[in-house]
Amino acid sequence: MKNNFISRSLIGALAFLRDSVFAEEYSLKNGFLQKLDPRMKVVSFVLLFTSAIFLKKYELLVLLYFFCLLLVVISKINLGYFLKRSWIFIPIFSLFIAIPAIFSFISAGEALLTLKLAHLNLTVTREGLQAGVLFVLRVLISVSFAVVLSLTTPHTQLLGALRFFKIPQVFVLTVGMCYRYIYLFVGIIEDTYLAIRSRTQGVMHYSKGQKVVAWNIGHLWQRSHDLSGQVYSAMLARGYKGEPVVLEDFKTKLKDWVYLSTVIIFLVIMLYINKI
Repeated sequence: MKNNFISRSLIGALAFLRDSVFAEEYSLKNGFLQKLDPRMKVVSFVLLFTSAIFLKKYELLVLLYFFCLLLVVISKINLGYFLKRSWIFIPIFSLFIAIPAIFSFISAGEALLTLKLAHLNLTVTREGLQAGVLFVLRVLISVSFAVVLSLTTPHTQLLGALRFFKIPQVFVLTVGMCYRYIYLFVGIIEDTYLAIRSRTQGVMHYSKGQKVVAWNIGHLWQRSHDLSGQVYSAMLARGYKGEPVVLEDFKTKLKDWVYLSTVIIFLVIMLYINKI
């Protein structure tokens, strides 16, 4: 199993499916954010994203991140699950991007530390370190709020809210179709893997597994092309006219306005302190 390329590909696909199922379960929980109007959530999170860009004080950015964690807790999302989704890949990747910026050859300023690497002397500057920390914090906060929004809002409601704010129709439809066909794609992977194991008795070299996967990718592309035409014909037969329809109507309640007002007041105070 360790050296089998196909097995590892299947395990990765099933892990993605399991993760998406868990995310859908969180969006259906009786938490704080789950009860709010998706449109209000989109507006509030856009404001939170934007504020993170303009804040320049570390204390305020940390406070904003704790506000995000507070939303996670009151929305009944497992904190460990959330941290794994928000810390892995993008924030860590941004850290590697920010590392060169802390050195004097990019950010001139007051020297804090000199590192000797082979024949090079790399000097860490205070200004570079501050810029790097700010960059990583902003990325972490933005990713965290995006994860919270996706975990607390079913994808159909989120796409419907995007269309309410006049996000281009083709973008919303493309995202929605991709989300739905991920599950079909995982099912095809499972069936293909079962067929391969039944013909090879579960024994296949790593390089041979790569060739088999490459061939199936090409075959899957052809199947997807044929299926897209069939799906579009089926949509037209059911009355599709170019605009997605959401079964449930969005209704704004008092608690939605209270939440949005609270977020706005909180951000106004933080931006005011940021200027002092």
